[in-house]
Amino acid sequence: MTEATRYTTVAIVLHWVIGILLISMVFYGWYMEDLGHALRDGSGDVSLAEVQFAYNAHKTVGMLVLLLSFGRLAWRLMHKTPSMPAGMKSWEEMVAKATHWAFYGLMIGLPLVGWVAASTTELPTMLFNNPDLILPRLPVSQDHDFHELVGNIHGKGAWVLLVLVGLHFAAAIKHQFIDKDGLMARMLPFLKG
Repeated sequence: MTEATRYTTVAIVLHWVIGILLISMVFYGWYMEDLGHALRDGSGDVSLAEVQFAYNAHKTVGMLVLLLSFGRLAWRLMHKTPSMPAGMKSWEEMVAKATHWAFYGLMIGLPLVGWVAASTTELPTMLFNNPDLILPRLPVSQDHDFHELVGNIHGKGAWVLLVLVGLHFAAAIKHQFIDKDGLMARMLPFLKG
């Protein structure tokens, strides 16, 4: 049996779908918070319904990311990853593995922390903005300080995610155009290995 040189189709699709959703969620989260601030301080022409729609959409996609990420992790644990390119330094392999596991931590941790934050308020989370699909609240403190702490952790985690994505992208570009070792072909089906 030959060793795999690229990820499986399922892994590739989940990689790109989750990646696009996570990055989009960071920027949409900032937009959503701006809407909330504009409603609270009256600085914009924003309705409560508009703000609730934005928050519910963010939480719905967050739950989708959580489910997809658990699926991605299960797939990863059941399927061998492709071998690293020949000539890759041991420290690069170690950093690559640590980065991938950090991504799993964020892919699962950010939605979970967001769910905890959503559970600290009285407002229901309507999945797909449907009042018949209410996300259950987790049994957590309703204390305002706890809500602020968890929201702050969720927001800082988004920044960690963006930094990690930037490093991941920079490493992929380095391997593709400087090392020319075909590493990107493992995750991009149209590139030759």
